[in-house]
Amino acid sequence: MEYVKLGSTGLDVSRVCLGCMSYGDPGRGSHEWTLSEDKSLPIIRKALDSGVNFFDTANVYSDGTSEEIIGRALAATGNRDELVIATKVFGTMRPGPNGGGLSRKAILSEIDHSLRRLGTDYVDLYQIHRWDPNTPLEETLEALHDVVKAGKVRYIGASSMFAWQFSKALYTSQANGWTRFATMQNHYNLLYREEEREMLSLCQDQGIGVLPWSPLARGRLTRNWDATSSRSETDEFGKGLYQAGDQEVVEAVARIAAARGIPRAQVALAWLASRPAVTAPIVGATKQQHIDDAIAALEVELTDAEIAELEAPYTPHAVAGF
Repeated sequence: MEYVKLGSTGLDVSRVCLGCMSYGDPGRGSHEWTLSEDKSLPIIRKALDSGVNFFDTANVYSDGTSEEIIGRALAATGNRDELVIATKVFGTMRPGPNGGGLSRKAILSEIDHSLRRLGTDYVDLYQIHRWDPNTPLEETLEALHDVVKAGKVRYIGASSMFAWQFSKALYTSQANGWTRFATMQNHYNLLYREEEREMLSLCQDQGIGVLPWSPLARGRLTRNWDATSSRSETDEFGKGLYQAGDQEVVEAVARIAAARGIPRAQVALAWLASRPAVTAPIVGATKQQHIDDAIAALEVELTDAEIAELEAPYTPHAVAGF
């Protein structure tokens, strides 16, 4: 396993981050395709045994049960100081007023709930899951700074937003002496490259670690265009992310994978790992082989011709994933 610094921080993370949205009680929340705890644990153990030290979840995943499963699995290792646990705040956790968002009340409340579910005293990376247009930015940033100073969080990060919003947040933190965002978790893969317009350059300029979510485009980059899975058939959010023209990119991935004699996932992840702004993709794994493919991709060096073949069919997309 390779390890790199998380952005411009001193924190070492594996170049593969295990995305944990796939682990949770299937009867809780909106993701009926998630794996129960007994099915999740072998995959989490496989990641640990393979050298993965970076795990990403969120309070809203399966109504908090993802955090609970991850917390118990990682606590069993007895190596908390070697692990990097990331979670998120923003989504609605309960009905009624103040059930979500990025108000001071929500952040101070939700960090305590996440710590309880994770069974830990602190979170290594606490991320705002989305931009909150209904809360003053200063209120959000000061609250995040306070949870860092309280020792409940080591670093803070952001997720999908416009580059101007992220730039404003970085400037506002600096102007007030508050803890600065260290990472950006954004939607980036071979089928969706709109982040190359402004966000990736901003992150490189500001020393921000980039953690792409959906690096395999909800699995579309790993199978034929018309193939489906139980997740793709029920994932309403994912149905609006990609478009018919993306099929040509999927076919390019298939050609290169066939020529090399490796799985398509390795080609798609190798392309992402070759992008200079990317720190570690958030890889969701529902089979142990998915872990093997993600790690093997780090050893795949695509040629300039292969990269050009993968990128050539791309067509611009409307903003998606916010």
